[in-house]
Amino acid sequence: MDTTITSAPIGSLRQRMLQDMKLRGLGAHTQQDYIRHVRSFAAFLGRPPDTANAEDLRRFQLDQHRRAVGPATINAAVSALRFLFTMTLKRPEIALGLSVIRCEPKLRDVLSVEEAARLIEAAPGIKYKAAFSVAYGAGLRVSEVTHLKVGDIDSERMIIRVEQGKGRKDRNAMLSPHLLDLLRQWWREGKRRGVMLPHGWLFPGRNCTDPISARQLNRAVHGAAEFAGIHKRVSPHTLRHSFATHLLEQGVDIRVIQVLLGHTNIDTTAIYTKVSSKTMRAVASPLDQIVALMEGRAPPG
Repeated sequence: MDTTITSAPIGSLRQRMLQDMKLRGLGAHTQQDYIRHVRSFAAFLGRPPDTANAEDLRRFQLDQHRRAVGPATINAAVSALRFLFTMTLKRPEIALGLSVIRCEPKLRDVLSVEEAARLIEAAPGIKYKAAFSVAYGAGLRVSEVTHLKVGDIDSERMIIRVEQGKGRKDRNAMLSPHLLDLLRQWWREGKRRGVMLPHGWLFPGRNCTDPISARQLNRAVHGAAEFAGIHKRVSPHTLRHSFATHLLEQGVDIRVIQVLLGHTNIDTTAIYTKVSSKTMRAVASPLDQIVALMEGRAPPG
């Protein structure tokens, strides 16, 4: 009996996988990542990925470990290959041996309130100042900032509508009076420049029919941080992290912060308790309690 596996042309396999991902509602960034990891696997294999067997996947993972590939990249590749073999190729048994790596989330760099103010003030112009302020003042992800439209700003209800955020979910973000005033300033300036189209992007790119790119926003943040003398590793996402941490330090309930950030899991939001210095300072050390008792004082706390 002939057991030779015939492979489909790589182009058609890629098209099938894209169709399957679209059918299951995977976001555009996830689709791009999955295709990239499958392409990497195919390059390692030296032949079409649909001809692979379980041993090929095992060798691929061993090669990743040999090259000291980071846990996040390894786990992302596992997700991509599981999707390929389970959903597109209907051969889930091939992917059973794939192993993910448990990795502890790294502590995030967070700006102080004063540093956040300096960064926003150092923005190269009113458009970027408004974009930075949305990321910090509403806690939006960089992809959410770049894809805002003028109509997403609801000044009556004082909310920002975030459509198709991470996980293709819609949510409402907070809109403070100061942020609304700044956005109105940018809207008037954008109208004067002729780049603010009806029902168009809130932050247009070089071509006003396209939104500003995440890369443009990232470069602007780096430049502003350098100009402001901030030596931490800073990105647009740092402003979102700082938003969450500063709310926590103000005593806002962590479940409220979870909703504002659009987190599905409270554990994701709880990471911010690790970077909140005020939270740590508010906890009395057992040593202080012992010393207080030894000195006949009321223990702190």
